[in-house]
Amino acid sequence: MELKKLKSGTDVRGVASGTEEEIQLTDEAVRAIVGAYVVWLADKSAKPDLKIAVGHDSRISAEHITAAVVEALKSAGVQIYMCGLASTPAMFMMTRFEDTNADGSVMVTASHMPSRMNGLKFFTKAGGLSGADISEILSLAEEGKCRKSTSSRSYTRDFMQLYCNHLIDFVRRGTGSDWPLTGLRIVVDAGNGAGGFYAERVLKPLGASTTGSQFLEPDGRFPNHIPNPEDKEAMKSISRCVQEANADLGIIFDTDVDRAAVVSADGTEINRNRLIALASDIVLGENPGACIVTDSVTSDGLSRYITRRGGVHHRFKRGYRNVIDEAMRLNREGKNAPLAMETSGHAAFRENYFLDDGAYLVTRLLVRMSQLRKMGLDLKSLIADLEVPKEEREIRIKFLVSDWAEYGQMLIGKLTELCTDQETVRLATDNYEGVRANLDYAGGWFLARMSVHDPVMVVNIESDRFGGTARIARFLYAFLSSFSGVDVTELKIVADI
Repeated sequence: MELKKLKSGTDVRGVASGTEEEIQLTDEAVRAIVGAYVVWLADKSAKPDLKIAVGHDSRISAEHITAAVVEALKSAGVQIYMCGLASTPAMFMMTRFEDTNADGSVMVTASHMPSRMNGLKFFTKAGGLSGADISEILSLAEEGKCRKSTSSRSYTRDFMQLYCNHLIDFVRRGTGSDWPLTGLRIVVDAGNGAGGFYAERVLKPLGASTTGSQFLEPDGRFPNHIPNPEDKEAMKSISRCVQEANADLGIIFDTDVDRAAVVSADGTEINRNRLIALASDIVLGENPGACIVTDSVTSDGLSRYITRRGGVHHRFKRGYRNVIDEAMRLNREGKNAPLAMETSGHAAFRENYFLDDGAYLVTRLLVRMSQLRKMGLDLKSLIADLEVPKEEREIRIKFLVSDWAEYGQMLIGKLTELCTDQETVRLATDNYEGVRANLDYAGGWFLARMSVHDPVMVVNIESDRFGGTARIARFLYAFLSSFSGVDVTELKIVADI
C-alpha cells in the first residue's frame, strides 16, 4: 500500500467516507498504520507490554475506523483503554493521569476538515508526534511491520470524566472557590463536534448557567456550520448566540477541541490576534519579561501589545507544531517561553506539557474572568489597548506549473531581492518563512509564504489605513503578474485594478 501519501504534517489524514471519491483511509490502511505505530512505540519506549488509549470525534466514519484501530491493537497484544467520544487533548492526558498511565494514545479525527475526511493522531507520554515520526511509522506500515499476540485486554469506562475533573480542579484551585462561575451565563458552540462535554461536565459543576448553548450534540455531518474558530460563519454564529442568550461569555471549539475562541458579552469576537493577546496578558502577569512564541502571520499591533507588557514577541513559522517546537527549543536554551500560540486558535502552555488544548485555554480564561469579575472588569478590558488593523486579507495564489514547490521558492527569492532594493519597503527582521515586509506608505505589511500542504502561495496583508491593503496588493501584483506560472486573479481583485 502507498501509505506515505496519507501524511498530513504531524497527522495521518485521508478521505474516509462518501461515494464520489476513492476511499483513502481504508480499514486495511488503518490496521497497517496502527500496527506500525505499536512497533514504533514499543521501540521508543523500550516496553514490550503497552497500554494505549483510543478515542474519536463525531465524524460519520469514526466508528468503523475506531473498530479497525482496536482490531490492530488487539492483534498486537496491547492493553486498550476505550475512551469513546473524546477530545484530542484528553487523549494525550490519558498518558498522564494516574488512573490510566497509558504509554500512548490514538485519536481518530481530522480536526476541522470536511466531514468526508478522517485521520489519526498519535501521542506518547512526551506529547504529539513530529512529522518525522509519522514518516517513520508510515514507512514501517508500508513494510508490513506489526506485532502478533493473543494476550490483549480492553477496558471501557467514562475516561473523559478524568479529563473533566482535571479542568474543574484547575479552576477551583485558581479561584479558591468550588462554584466560582455562579451567576454567570456561559454558552458553548461545539459545532456538533466533540466539545459539547464542556458545557455539561465542566461549566455546570462550576456553577455557570449554560442555557442557550448550541450544537452540542455530536453529528459528523456538521449540519449547522464548520466547527472551526477561524471560520467567519462559525464566529458569527457564536456571536449571535451570545447576544440572543444575553450571555456573559461565548465559547466555540473546533471538532476535536484542540482549538478554541471566545466571544465577549457584547458579541465581540475574541480570536486570532485578540485571543493571543488575552493569553499573553495572563502569562506575562505570571512570567515577567517572558517570550511569547506565535506563528508568522500575527499583527504588528500584537507585537506592540506584548512589548508594552514587558514581554518579547517571537514570531516563527506557520503551523502549530512549528510554534510549539520553537517554544520548547527556547526553553531548552534557558529562555522563558511559557506560551506557544498560532492565530488559528492552537494554544500550548508550558505548564500543560505544551499541549495544544482548546479546553485548557478556555479554562485558563475562566480563572482570569472570575478574578476580574471581583474588580468589576471583564476579559475584554485586558485587550482594550490592542491595536487592531483597519483592513486585513488573506489571498491564496495558485500555481499553474507542476514543479510548483521549486517555482514558489524562486518567486520568494526574487520578491526578497525586490524588497531589499526598494527604499519604501522594509524587510522584517524577525521572519522565519517566506517574505515579510512593511510598506510604510500603505500603513501595513504583507507576508508571502508557501502553503504547508497545498500548491499555493499564501499572502497575508494588514493595514492600519482604509485602502492600505489594496495599495500593498498593487505592489505585489506589479511583481507577480510578470510570471506565467501563477494565477494572480484574486490578487488583482484585492488590488482593485
